[in-house]
Amino acid sequence: MAAVNGPPSVTLRAATQRKLRRFSELRGKPVAAGEFWDIVAITAADEKQELAYKQQLSEKLKKKELPLGVQYHVFVDPAGAKIGNGGSTFCALRCLEKLYGDKWQSFTILLIHSGGYSQRLPNASALGKIFTALPFGKPIYQMLELKLAMYIDFPSHMNPGVLVSCADDIELYSIGESEFIRFDKPGFTALAHPSSLTVGTTHGVFVLEPSNCLEHKDLEYKCCHRFLHKPSIEKMRQFDAVYRPGNCFQQDFSGGDTPSLKLESEYVYTDSLFYMDHKSAKKLLAFYEKIGTLKCEIDAYGDFLQALGPGATAEYTTNTSNVTKEESGLVNIRQKIFHFLKGTSLNVVVLNNSRFYHIGTTEEYLFHFTSHSSLKSELGLQSIAFSISPAIPECSGNTSCIIQSILDSRCSVSPGSVVEYSRLGPDVSVGENCIISGSYIMATAVLPAYSFVCSLSLKMNGHLKYSTMAFGVRDNLKKNVKKLSDIKSLQFFGVCFLSCLDIWNLKVTEELFSGNKTCLSLWSARIFPVCSSLSDSVTTSMKMLDAIQNKSTFSLKNFKLLSIEEMLIYKDVEDMITYREQISLEIILNRKSDLETS
Repeated sequence: MAAVNGPPSVTLRAATQRKLRRFSELRGKPVAAGEFWDIVAITAADEKQELAYKQQLSEKLKKKELPLGVQYHVFVDPAGAKIGNGGSTFCALRCLEKLYGDKWQSFTILLIHSGGYSQRLPNASALGKIFTALPFGKPIYQMLELKLAMYIDFPSHMNPGVLVSCADDIELYSIGESEFIRFDKPGFTALAHPSSLTVGTTHGVFVLEPSNCLEHKDLEYKCCHRFLHKPSIEKMRQFDAVYRPGNCFQQDFSGGDTPSLKLESEYVYTDSLFYMDHKSAKKLLAFYEKIGTLKCEIDAYGDFLQALGPGATAEYTTNTSNVTKEESGLVNIRQKIFHFLKGTSLNVVVLNNSRFYHIGTTEEYLFHFTSHSSLKSELGLQSIAFSISPAIPECSGNTSCIIQSILDSRCSVSPGSVVEYSRLGPDVSVGENCIISGSYIMATAVLPAYSFVCSLSLKMNGHLKYSTMAFGVRDNLKKNVKKLSDIKSLQFFGVCFLSCLDIWNLKVTEELFSGNKTCLSLWSARIFPVCSSLSDSVTTSMKMLDAIQNKSTFSLKNFKLLSIEEMLIYKDVEDMITYREQISLEIILNRKSDLETS
């Protein structure tokens, strides 16, 4: 590991680039024993998602984009009630036991939770958060490759066990040239990152055992007294979780988890991923086998980690303020988990030169890919990544970001917008802060600022069809109402949804919504036309947006309409992958042609 001296941001970038180079060397090659993970497992919410993930993994292995000789698995949640990432962890452990029997007690396992529907970043909904494209790498890196790269040093310094991570976050860190993060203690071990108190209110916060250490190092091993889940600032102070930097430690939070953080004098240590040794994993599995079917959402962080450490109390088990939907039996299950895990140690790996990023919302996605964010510098994110596109002028503000796309030289994409896996013609103008995904736009088109356009291939009654979701990047697809009379509180592109339905000549009936009729939202609204071609699909959905912008009428009455929820049921993963592959081949051929003529 090469030594790098300089400011924390410089060493962080150097450490990150080293990991990326090392992973790049392993792509498409068989790995030696102990060099990489024995098993990489991804969780899926349902069978459609499971199939989509398996198809994409198979494609990556065929194209030698992943290390070989590793067991890659997709573990699906059981049908029925949502069980959260804690429930998914239980199910994954059961799958490992069924597949490998006693053998998995000697394995290093990476478990990535990717079972959500990505309602806050819908261009990841069809193919999954873990397969979100990133603007760098040849071929283009997705979140899966990035995670494997950033964790490249872990398996060879880890006792058999399970590392638990989420699909939409990124952990970057730098430590001394002769140091490694070791996961070799019994119980649970978690990474900890210095963060502002504001960030602490939306994450887990560690209350560390007192230490006599006078000097902060990049890597420190600590014991956790107790773990607080999304605590108030008052609670952080009450439990002595707040630290004040002395002369030896200065942390710049300005580029971390949220775009608006300012340098603060106080800080807390927040969570990201955690590891459990095989004995603890086996204990959790035994607990799951004992309780039987889960009927409520369990949080692997809030419900497992809060039970750990000598200072843990059962008080959190009755606090449901951070729960999106309170189900019966949740408190009872939490209390059982608490008593089962109580007394288990929680070790903490403190990474004082590290950053934690979340890319799970349209706002975070656009910020990190198009502004001069720390992440852009540390990962080497590009404004034009593996694309044919007109040059993007360098400027002090935001730029656009083009990922594996083909844009005509006369096409215009405004700063702050991202285009991925798309083809745009000469007369296309994209406004600021837009997201265009999987689309084909050759006709004259002007996309207003803050537009979200994402096309999906569908298989309906054996026929290939297309549908394009179009709305505003700021729209809240998760917001729901219980009654038809309340849908006026929903907003589409900043306009009352009821007014939009008038513009589209649609009646307010129960048939307007798919799924649960007491949970009505933009996610379940049947407003997106089904078309026979990709270009028609995009054009039609853009006319919907135009009608809202111009307050003109565009009737959807004669179209077959789907909700986003239904699109995911009908999605044709194979056709979407083929479309991306066609774009990739054209880019490669174009580059070869350029080389031959130069």
